[in-house]
Formats: sequence, structure tokens, C-alpha cells
Amino acid sequence: MKNNNIIRRGLSVLSVSLLMAMVSSCSDRETLDLQPYNNLYEDIAFTSAVNVDLAVMGVYNAAQNGIYKTAPDAANTPRGYVFGAAYVEQNDVRGEDMVNTATFYQLTYTATYDGGSPNNSHYWMNGYGLVNKANITIDGLKKAGETGVITPAVRDNYLGEMYFLRALAHLELLKHFSRPYNFTANASHPGIPYRTTAITSPAAIEEALKVGRGTVAETYAKILADLDQAELLTASKSTRSGNARITRATKEAAIALKVRAYLNMRDWTKVLTEGAKLSSAYTLTATPDVPFILANNYNNSESVFSIENSANTNPGTNAGLASMYRDRSLVCISPIIWRNPRWLLDDKRRAETAMVRTSSAGVKYVNKYKDVTNLSDGSPIMRYAEVILSMAEAYARQGNTASAITYLNMVRNRSLATPATQQYTAASFANATDLVDAIITERRIEFLGEGMRWGDIHRLLYDDLVPTPGIPAKVGNSTPPGSAFTLGTPYTGPLGVAMIPKTDFRILWPIPNDEIVNNPTLAAQQNPQW
Repeated sequence: MKNNNIIRRGLSVLSVSLLMAMVSSCSDRETLDLQPYNNLYEDIAFTSAVNVDLAVMGVYNAAQNGIYKTAPDAANTPRGYVFGAAYVEQNDVRGEDMVNTATFYQLTYTATYDGGSPNNSHYWMNGYGLVNKANITIDGLKKAGETGVITPAVRDNYLGEMYFLRALAHLELLKHFSRPYNFTANASHPGIPYRTTAITSPAAIEEALKVGRGTVAETYAKILADLDQAELLTASKSTRSGNARITRATKEAAIALKVRAYLNMRDWTKVLTEGAKLSSAYTLTATPDVPFILANNYNNSESVFSIENSANTNPGTNAGLASMYRDRSLVCISPIIWRNPRWLLDDKRRAETAMVRTSSAGVKYVNKYKDVTNLSDGSPIMRYAEVILSMAEAYARQGNTASAITYLNMVRNRSLATPATQQYTAASFANATDLVDAIITERRIEFLGEGMRWGDIHRLLYDDLVPTPGIPAKVGNSTPPGSAFTLGTPYTGPLGVAMIPKTDFRILWPIPNDEIVNNPTLAAQQNPQW
């Protein structure tokens, strides 16, 4: 037990001193602190099977809670970065379907951030912190395999998990700091640095400072290479038990993430090829609320990958999903989507308490995250419904209307009161544009409050059928009146936050000031006008 405690402390401190992985905070103090913790890590972390597992779980912890400190002596670290509540809420409030009711993510909601704004800066810092932890662990796993500390099968499974998390982090950063794939004909515009080397010494820091932004095409190629490795090496969910079927990377999770990547790349054939691999591994739950019932959070047929939270390991009040979306009510549903005509009045996704919570003033809130006591709701990163709707869109764009409608109805019908009469048919759509628009709207409804909206806005900025004009106009940053949620007509009320055109520099987040100050390579590659 003593060694385990040392490992936990060592990994925690090391991850902070290795912020140079994000190559942003190369102070003398941090460089001096690096070597002792590095020795502790290398000497102990991969010398037993138990400690190897602790190291792997440390990477998942970095995905859940983040590791970046705002200063070397900071008492508290940001919580919920990258794939906790920060992922869900920031991706929500960059879009128009949720209203920011407080000041917590106001800079994100109103696009008034800059290179020093904590919300987007922590995203970059913790994203690359996660990447570096994965890279350190990849090196350690290879050594542990060579020395016989773990078996080749165990090594490969762990390696696959690390490749998955590394790809997930880079894919997430790409949609905030780079233009979408089709911004240029061959995706030759700037992507992000793709880090595959562990930064564990001052010499490694110097090498990392030389790594610049590849093109978006190159970044996606590396993401897909990692995911191919993850698919090859990682255990199938059928071999896992308990929560690990959903909260640990699996072969199927790697495939689902490839579906998301190929959708962003507009490779419709690959979307369908990868999506078809999952048809026997997952099924949609009978009703849309099942994955959000606490007892089913980590045990249902639809969730592909979620970040695990518990009473002992949750992101805290400032970043727990139930704290933000329910207890503190920091965001509410926007009347824009609530009154969208494609969202039928008797749709089960409007169900009170199951999916929605209505205040005494008549304001509508997402109620997917329910555990305000222990904050144990999982952070949903991927559900099978996403794969199905991605396939529906791919079919529609290829001109296969019948298959597109079939897949669209698979998700939508389970929420309808009378599917036989309410489901979509070919007569429901005037043309392919109308069909694709319905699929995108279905994604907005289905994944409301799950951090999916910005990804769709971003990838569709330069779409040929349903282009998004930029950062959408939104209801003003405050709690709307209850009357704004009256159903029956589309919302035509005031929009207090103006639309920001896709040509505007604020579409992209700036590379953080801390990074720019310490990294001359990226200082020369800052996003334009920042």
C-alpha cells in the first residue's frame, strides 16, 4: 500500500511539472522540479503490474479532471478538463441551443475570449497534458513489456487505450483551434501540433519546442493512424466487465471515434464502412432516457465511451455535470431549439424529470445529469445514436435516400408517441438538402446538453448543402423568461448575442498566451488576428 500511495503522489506531481508537454510554462522552477519527479516516475511506475495499471488510470484521470495549474504554487487545479464538464458545457455554449445563464462560461458563449481567457487556455493546456501523460505511459508500457513486468497481451491492450486517448485529445483540440477539414481543397491549412514523444527531460522540452502545426490533413492522418492501432490492440467491450465496458477505451470505441473523424473529413464511404462494424456490438436503448438513468449510466447497450465519475473521483462542484446543469443551473435549454418545428410536441425527449426539468418560472433545463450529491453521472463522449445518425447523413449525401431515412428513423422513432404515423417518409423531404437538414436537427435534439453542437457547427461551416454561417446568433446571456418556451411556433424573440461570420477570426480559439510566450515555433503560427 505504501508504494501505491507513492505512485499516486508521484504521478500527480509529475503531471504538473510536465506542463512543458504543452510547452507553455518552461520556468526555471518547473525545469528544476522536473528531474526528481521524473526519477520517481521511471523508477517505480512501471516496475509492477499494479503500478502499471495505476499509471494507465492516471491518464484517464487527466482526461477527466485535467492536470494544468495556473501557477506553480496553485492550490487547486481546474476540474473537468478536457472531457468532463468543460467539454460538455463549452461545446454546448459555443452553439445556440443552450443559453448561458451565469458568468461561468460567458466568455465562451459570447466569443469574447482572448489568449489569456482561462476557459479556452485550460482546454489547450490540459489537452496537451493528457497527450503527454499518454505518451509517457506508452513508453513505459513498452519497457514493462520488454522486461516481462506485464504480458504482451496486457501491454497491447493498454497501448491501444493510450493511442485512443491520444487521438481523442488531438481530435478535440483540432475543432477549436483549426478551421474545418474542407476549408481548403486538400486540407492544407494549419492543424495543430501532433505530439507523439514523451516530454520527460529538459532536452525533450527543447525538441518539443521545434514541433509546429502540421496541416489539418496531416493531423487527421495521425489521428486515424492512432485509432487504427487502438482498434487493432485494444480489447473488445465483450471481454470487459462492469463499468469498464463503457469507461475504458475499447476496440469498438476506436471504431466509433473513426466514424466521427471521417464525418468531419466528409469521407462518407468510410463513415459507412466503419459504422457497419458496430452493428452487432451496440443497440439503441428502447427509450432515449435509458443511458441517463443513474443505474444505467455505465451499464446500457448504447453508450460507447463515457468518462467515469464517482463520489470519490468526481470533478467537484465547479465541474460536475449535475452541479452545472441541474443544481446550479448554469445553462438552460434555448427556446431556439425547444421550439424548433422538427421537434414534435409529444417527443419523449421533452419528458419532464426524465430528460427535462422545468423551473417554477417555466424555464427549461436539461435533466440528463441527476446526481447532485455524488456527481457520479458519466460524461457522455460517444453513444451509438451518434454513429447511426452519422451513417444516415452519409447515406443522404451519397443519394441513398431510403437508407438515410431508415437510419434517421432508428434514432427518432424511439422518441415518438406514434411512430407509425409520425415517422419520416420520402414524402417528408423536398430534396437532399431538406433531408440532411433534418438529420442535423435530429442531432441537435438527440445530443442536447452532451457537448456535441460545436462539432457540427464547425464541420458544416463550408458545407455544400446546409452550411452554418458562423457562430450562431443566440439568446442573450441570462435566463430567458418562461414565456419564451411556449410551444406552437418557432422562436422569433430577441437574440442578444449576434452571429459571428465564419470568416471572423473568433471562429478559432487563440493559442494561449502562455504557450506563445515560451514557444517561438507556435508564436509564429498563432491563429490569424490573435
